[in-house]
Amino acid sequence: MAAVKDAVLERAVDLARQVAVEIAEEPHDVGEYLGAVREAERLVSHRFACTARGYRGWAWTVTVARVPRGRTATVCEAELLPGDDAILPRPWVPWSERLRPGDIGPGDVLPFRPDDPRLEPGFTPTGDPEVDEVAIDELALARVRVLSPQGISEAAERWYRGSRGPATPGSVASTGACGSCGFLVPLQGSLGTLFAVCANEWSPDDGKVVSLDHGCGAHSETDVDPAPTEWPAADPLLDENAVDVLELPARGERAAEAAPAAEVETVAEAEPVAEGEPVAEVAVTEVVTEVALGTEDASGTEDAPGTEDAPDAGTDADTRPADGS
Repeated sequence: MAAVKDAVLERAVDLARQVAVEIAEEPHDVGEYLGAVREAERLVSHRFACTARGYRGWAWTVTVARVPRGRTATVCEAELLPGDDAILPRPWVPWSERLRPGDIGPGDVLPFRPDDPRLEPGFTPTGDPEVDEVAIDELALARVRVLSPQGISEAAERWYRGSRGPATPGSVASTGACGSCGFLVPLQGSLGTLFAVCANEWSPDDGKVVSLDHGCGAHSETDVDPAPTEWPAADPLLDENAVDVLELPARGERAAEAAPAAEVETVAEAEPVAEGEPVAEVAVTEVVTEVALGTEDASGTEDAPGTEDAPDAGTDADTRPADGS
């Protein structure tokens, strides 16, 4: 139902301007008259433009009213309100809802949330040793509240899509996944099927939760690929002018060294003799003969000094006439 026109209240423009000037810091901050708005029966608001710096589109609003059958306007309230094209700040958000991850610093404390959907009541001991041992010791549920399925799901989604998931540039460039790294510390519970903690001090993720298909360059089982050199391989150089001088032993020394070796080889190749049989002397004789011949050949075919002109004793004896003949 539209408000009825009220002549008494709509004529109270001067009264409304006087009030607007009083609440403004400077009189010139109250600009031109923008008109009246019928709020309800016997309730009208007068609007004046605000000319203060930084308040473009705002208007001084003074609301006046009167009693039934009254002829005098009374001021109800006066305030500065934004218009349709006013510059507005962001909507007010409570401090507990305004915080974002990473905003908590040393000494800051978050307010307690009794109805946090990420948590659920923990385990209450039942008195049964077997049940309590599993719940308290193995599952670590002996706390007032533990992660709820929603909390586990949100954490897994946040970790997997974060900077330590499989889609980061470092993980894509790595040659080995964290699941096969020796520095990986596994987690318990359902989160352990997808995440673990890195314990490599050389890794950028040291001490942080990483996904099993994450990766970095500090994997325990990978190595650096050999980098090719930018210098071309040089062709081998052959020095054809150099002469290598080798000192060879004399002919007689070579024969003397070869004789014992031949003797050892011949004895080693001989068949073993049964116990009790006499050893044949033929092989020894052959060895001695070969050694003697080799020594003679090594010594040369030249006769010893003085043997060339020596007369044959037997021949001389045969041709010499006997005494008394």
